Amino acid sequence: MRVLAFCVLRCPSYRGSRSGQPKSVVGNGRQRKGHFVAGKGRPSPAVMVVSKMNKDAQMRAAINQKLIETGERERLKELLRAKLIECGWKDQLKAHCKEVIKEKGLEHVTVDDLVAEITPKGRALVPDSVKKELLQRIRTFLAQHASL
Repeated sequence: MRVLAFCVLRCPSYRGSRSGQPKSVVGNGRQRKGHFVAGKGRPSPAVMVVSKMNKDAQMRAAINQKLIETGERERLKELLRAKLIECGWKDQLKAHCKEVIKEKGLEHVTVDDLVAEITPKGRALVPDSVKKELLQRIRTFLAQHASL
C-alpha cells in the first residue's frame, strides 16, 4: 500500500490525471492505456515494484492455500508452539508483559497497547534455530508440492 501511495504521489501520469487513474500514454508509437511508460515503452520502476508485489502476494496466497488444504499449516503451527514453549520463549514474553503492565499500571494499559509493546520483543526473542527449522520444513513442503 505504501508503494502504491508513493506511486500516486511521484508518478507524473497519476498526478496529471484528475480521476486518480493513470492517463493513457504513448511510447514507441503505440498507446498503452493504464501503463506508466518510462523511456522506450517500458513501465516505470514504480510499476514494476507494484507488479512484483502483486506476484509475491499471489504466490504467498497460493502457498498458504496449499498449506491449509494439506493440513501442513496446522502441523507447522503446532511445531512452532512446541518449540517456543520448549526454549522458554513463552515464559520470557509472559514476564515482559508483566513488566509492561507494572510500569504503566493496570488501569492505563489496553490490550492493543500491550500487543504493540511486546510484539517487537517477541519477534526478536524467537531463537534462530526455531526459525531455521520452520523455514526448512516449509522449503521441504514446497519441494514436495512443486506445482505451485
